[in-house]
Amino acid sequence: MEGSPGSSSRGGLLSRVVRPWTWSRTGLRRGFQGLVALTVLPLAPMTWAWLTSAAHRVTAEPGTRWTAEVPAMPVALVLGAGVWNGRPSAMLGARLDIAAELYRTGKARALLLSGDNSRKDYDEPSIMRAYLIAHGVPAAKIVLDYAGFDTWDSCVRAKEVFGASRLLVVTQVFHLPRAVALCRAAGLDAFGVGDDSSRDWPLETVVYAVREFPASAKGLLDSVILHSSPRFLGRRETTLDHALAD
Repeated sequence: MEGSPGSSSRGGLLSRVVRPWTWSRTGLRRGFQGLVALTVLPLAPMTWAWLTSAAHRVTAEPGTRWTAEVPAMPVALVLGAGVWNGRPSAMLGARLDIAAELYRTGKARALLLSGDNSRKDYDEPSIMRAYLIAHGVPAAKIVLDYAGFDTWDSCVRAKEVFGASRLLVVTQVFHLPRAVALCRAAGLDAFGVGDDSSRDWPLETVVYAVREFPASAKGLLDSVILHSSPRFLGRRETTLDHALAD
């Protein structure tokens, strides 16, 4: 019956059930903070790489005097980027062309080629060396690192295995901030020179640039937080010493 205690109780319960849910001020604040964190955290590693490398990199623009902006260093570290049918990939070829120009202009006295040789049928450094020799770089000025399995490994091994302290690091522009930041985190005085691959390979560049988000997070974890060792460190080598002494 309308107006009875039972009816009133049921009506009050119903109104509480269907009343729209609202945020408290504390809930709103925490929700906003969580949203900001979800937005900012993925960008933090990229921001670290860009800020760390900002004053230490240049783009090798064709037709410009880009070498004038590059400081002279004892060695240029060229990072591997895939080989196919015994030849460097297009992006790796661009890196090697930059390295050859750095050697010709006296910006680097030796070239350290760091790549993957984890199996017998795949040898990035040897193919990189053959390309450079064919482009006029003396074999005596080329040093091979067969265990450059990723950027952090290449940077640490350049310092710990090959004894480098100051170097140029050569890669594509999309990869350059991370490469410079990781080499500097490894204790190297590093300056980066990058090829702008977006001119010739825009689609591939976008794909690789997107991959820099997780790669930068891994790099920050390896270098700053965990101080990870390379997959293979090995003993000290003197090949770079000899290349610089000649």
